[in-house]
Amino acid sequence: MLRRGRSRIRPVNDNTIQRILSLTPEEIQECTRRLMIGGGTRGGPVLHHGQGCRVWDTAGKSYIDCTAQSWALYLGYCHDEIWEAVNQQAQYLTHVHQGFDTLPRFYLARLLTDIAPEGINRVSFCPSSGLALEGGMKIALKNRPGAAQFVTLWDGYHGTTLGTMGASWIATKSAGKYAGGSRFLPLLHHSVRAPNPYCYRCYFGQQPDTCDLMCARMLELTLERGVNGPPAGVIVEPLQASAGMIPCPQRYLQRVREICDRHDVPLIFDEIQTYIRIGAFFAAQHYGVTPDIIALGKAVGGGLPLGATLIRDGLAGFEPDAEELHTFAANTLSMVGAVRLIEIVQRDRLLEHANRMGEYLRQGLLGLQNEFPEIGDVRQVGLHVGVELVEDPETKKPLNEQTRNIRDAALARGAIFGLAGVRKNLLKIKPPLILQPHEADEVLGILRDALREVLRK
Repeated sequence: MLRRGRSRIRPVNDNTIQRILSLTPEEIQECTRRLMIGGGTRGGPVLHHGQGCRVWDTAGKSYIDCTAQSWALYLGYCHDEIWEAVNQQAQYLTHVHQGFDTLPRFYLARLLTDIAPEGINRVSFCPSSGLALEGGMKIALKNRPGAAQFVTLWDGYHGTTLGTMGASWIATKSAGKYAGGSRFLPLLHHSVRAPNPYCYRCYFGQQPDTCDLMCARMLELTLERGVNGPPAGVIVEPLQASAGMIPCPQRYLQRVREICDRHDVPLIFDEIQTYIRIGAFFAAQHYGVTPDIIALGKAVGGGLPLGATLIRDGLAGFEPDAEELHTFAANTLSMVGAVRLIEIVQRDRLLEHANRMGEYLRQGLLGLQNEFPEIGDVRQVGLHVGVELVEDPETKKPLNEQTRNIRDAALARGAIFGLAGVRKNLLKIKPPLILQPHEADEVLGILRDALREVLRK
């Protein structure tokens, strides 16, 4: 049976929390002016508390969250079993310097490598997603003497550290939403980019059923002729989320694996957004393609900050003499959250549930497509769901401003969607894995009303 935790708010007895919760709308507005970065919607809802798939703002309005808060809350808000485990651990140890061993770190390392693809048997922990991917880049560079450049894919997004920004097309070439655009270029580790397998908008005019994988051929040519010196590695998101929920076809990933083997180049999977969510613990298992390095983040800590870099046997890892050191890399609370998440996923069969609910949403969206031809494409793998909106299904001209308006209209009705794609014409639907059919129906109903409001005026 799927356990969702008790739907209640515990009494607040701590004076610190009471003072925080007592901020008035006027005080909130004044505080907003002090924020430089990381600050919310600027005039949108101020979130107050959550439970399951729902979150409430300070005005008491309820929202069903189809973002799982940047895709991190796989079990929804305030899951009792996660927080009970974390609270128990807090009685023993909380923060521990990375240079000391702890039982939670040992246990999580064993558990993660047990569920990882065969041959992936070592792991390094860090505080965040971007650092996990950057750790993978460091491992690749360490194992490739003389290498300097990575090959990444068009439209990819890998983080906002100086290393991962250089690998992120969105951060360096788009509007600079995430990282300030080209202003940081002098500091970045530069990458060389190859076409991504965007089947809905194939750059080579091919169809998925007859495609000869020209995008993979272009990647191989880039490795052979487009890199200064030996290539350090190939970085791939098995499903490009921020680019527009673009799933890589299985045979494309198989071909990339063959190319990397042929050129003796490490293959790095950025699984920061695919871990557990696509109906398998790892996308590598879902697609049957094992990389050399895997980066995890976001949801891996069960709702607490944590990243992990996993590597295959035969690669040189980090040495213990501060070669890769982060103050909060050994946070025991995050590690216990990660352990409990895996246990609950296995116990409640949430991998299978994610597949069922993803298909449920897909069928509902295909039904909406009959009413709204502006839904150009529905892309779904597990509970990764993307809805690409176009002016005309034949020309595929993107709906830009209208997509943002649809997202905002849905928010006003009580559903939180993500916005993605280089053209900003895609809605991301990635709710907590505990989503139920009646909640999915609510999401579909709100989306229908938002589409009618914006597109049928």
